[in-house]
Amino acid sequence: MTPARLGFLIALITLALDQATKLWLYFVAEITTWTEPVVLAPFVSLTLVWNRGISYGLLQQSSEAGRWALIVVSFVAAIGLSVWLTRGVHRAVAIGLGLLIGGAVGNAIDRLIYGAVLDFVHLHAGSFSWYVFNVADAAIVAGVILLLYDSFFLERRRSAAPRG
Repeated sequence: MTPARLGFLIALITLALDQATKLWLYFVAEITTWTEPVVLAPFVSLTLVWNRGISYGLLQQSSEAGRWALIVVSFVAAIGLSVWLTRGVHRAVAIGLGLLIGGAVGNAIDRLIYGAVLDFVHLHAGSFSWYVFNVADAAIVAGVILLLYDSFFLERRRSAAPRG
């Protein structure tokens, strides 16, 4: 399988997992009717947060123009990353780009349908509370980490390897 096909497959899997979890929580588990978070472990709970911004709750948008701007930015980013993916990248980069593309499209779909992104995983420890996120957010973070790892470590190995 070419790296580009692998990347697009990862994007589709990421998008499917993201939307499947959100649809199940919204329509089957009816997360919008929950009055208390569901504790899964001492450090993780399921709770509903409608995020009208980007990761970590940054750039919160309260207007339709802001919502549509985030939708357009998400789709433009997904298109740009897709172009990058088709240009013969290495496997690690392809996987990272696939995670970013799937995550960006997943959150953009939420903004289109609900007006905000459905976040539901809450990590916490004692009084420390990390932000609430979803599968798309986790994929975006993992994709960025993988691209950074490739850039700082794998690319150096490829450059140092003898040509032959």
